[in-house]
Amino acid sequence: MPNRRVLPLYTVRAGVHDLFGRLMRRDLFIALLALGAGVGAALLVLGSERERGPVAASAALALVVGWAFVGSGLIARRQRPENRLGTVMVFIGFAWFATFLADAGSSLVFTFGKALESVYLLGFVYLVLSFPTGRLRSKLERALIAAAVVIVTVVEIGWLLFADSRSQICAGCPGNAFEIARNDRIANGILQGQRTVGVVLSLFTVALLVRRWRRASAPERRAGAPVLWAGSAMFAALAFSVVNDIFNHPLGEGPAWTREVVFASIPVAVLAVLLQRRLARGAVAGLVVELGGATSVELREALGRALGDPSLELAYWVPASARYVDAGGSPVQLPQPGGERAATVVEREGEPIAALIHDPALTDESELVRSVCAAAALTLENARLQAELRARLAELQASRARLVEATETERRRIERDLHDGTQQRLVSIAMTLGLAESKLAADRPAVQPVLREARDALTTALAELRELTQGIRPAILVERGLAAALDDLARRAALPVRLEVAVSGRLPEQVEGAAYFVVSEALANAGKHSHASEVRLGAWEEQGVLVLQVSDDGIGGAAAGGGSGLRGLADRVEALGGRLTVSSPPGRGTELRAEIPCA
Repeated sequence: MPNRRVLPLYTVRAGVHDLFGRLMRRDLFIALLALGAGVGAALLVLGSERERGPVAASAALALVVGWAFVGSGLIARRQRPENRLGTVMVFIGFAWFATFLADAGSSLVFTFGKALESVYLLGFVYLVLSFPTGRLRSKLERALIAAAVVIVTVVEIGWLLFADSRSQICAGCPGNAFEIARNDRIANGILQGQRTVGVVLSLFTVALLVRRWRRASAPERRAGAPVLWAGSAMFAALAFSVVNDIFNHPLGEGPAWTREVVFASIPVAVLAVLLQRRLARGAVAGLVVELGGATSVELREALGRALGDPSLELAYWVPASARYVDAGGSPVQLPQPGGERAATVVEREGEPIAALIHDPALTDESELVRSVCAAAALTLENARLQAELRARLAELQASRARLVEATETERRRIERDLHDGTQQRLVSIAMTLGLAESKLAADRPAVQPVLREARDALTTALAELRELTQGIRPAILVERGLAAALDDLARRAALPVRLEVAVSGRLPEQVEGAAYFVVSEALANAGKHSHASEVRLGAWEEQGVLVLQVSDDGIGGAAAGGGSGLRGLADRVEALGGRLTVSSPPGRGTELRAEIPCA
């Protein structure tokens, strides 16, 4: 392959180490920047003259919350570089530090701080709504993000254009650098409208998250529960705090502190999810021991537990037919991308051996899925071989059923051709001979014996032909059903037959045909070989299965492979998914039992 470039191993290793080094340097730079931003925010809080709660506690909270978000974001980016949530958390941490610029003494810095005061909430809303995939699920969620952007940026800046900082914010605050014309009425209207819409959106988001939880599958709940509940609590605390602001702080600073403490739990919840993923991958090592000697059902249940998906299904690859089958050998169609289910193909030595059909939420935990697949590869290969064998047996049974169907179809065709063709012509010839005999005038005594002999031969041929067609497809079975046909067999049997039939209605043609010939052969064998005085014949339906039982009080000793025709009957019954058994101890008679599914 001249167009394919193959790199030496040491070059690949060098490239990987170089990339790893660049990532480490970038994360170190971000961490140092966050350290400086956090210290700066704490110093601004400690030097601020604004009225607030305990200054030391406020400074500590500023540091802890910001650093927690930045640190959690860096860890998340290291574990899942393709997922944007790590970057979002780093953004939230720095946006949180930016809110404390409002504690600066400089008018311009103070104003920028007020303009950026709620920007961190944008990242928070996106984090909770898109967790754990990093992608928004619906147009409604995108609309919520857009509304949040408008509220914390456009509306906030619009408010600053008319707000006097000393009357709107605090008496000792620096001047508002963005103020173009003081108008307390407009400023108050914008501020109260912003707060009211914020409360409504917060409560609506809580309802949205609760609905998501109720509709989530088990893997989805396991993957996002800590963040989902912490986020819901934060939205509720945010609404409570803003309502307190709307009514001019009747509860003091308690709601604001509650909001910030709950907000501090968000990075903890994210770290809990990351730890949970790491523990799940670590538990895969014990999966190999658990799978030793597992059956197909135990294998599916064990993999479902390891992945946290009780709805997990397994499909096994059959190379001969190039398709997937389940543990019973039935064909399985893998779900299409973007559907309600997802599939992960398990390979061994470059060849597919099985597929895991699971909840789409596991697509975002590819490392866990790959680890489970690697641990279970050998067991899945063994299970695949068993499933392939069952698939071949199922195909063999289906081919036998098709053969029986083709044989029955051919029987009906031969019967129809003999009845409508050959038999009718022989009858016509007999009638013609009779007419010729009646019209003979001269030399009648000499010709009449010849004609009579010809008519007798035709009568014998017709009788043999009727007997032949009766053996191919008995007319009584076709016209009146199995019960009447069995009664006819009992009447024509060589031995007395005690008949008990409890079959209601008609059964499928193949079932009736197989049952008729089983009983016919059993009665014939009893008449020829059993030396019995009586035969008992029973036929009844039992849970969708036709049961036939033929027993006698003869000498016994019959065997299915002894040339009695029972082997052929067994093949016919088994081709329909049934079973034929023979019990014939010497000196104790013979009992034949056939069970044929009616479906």
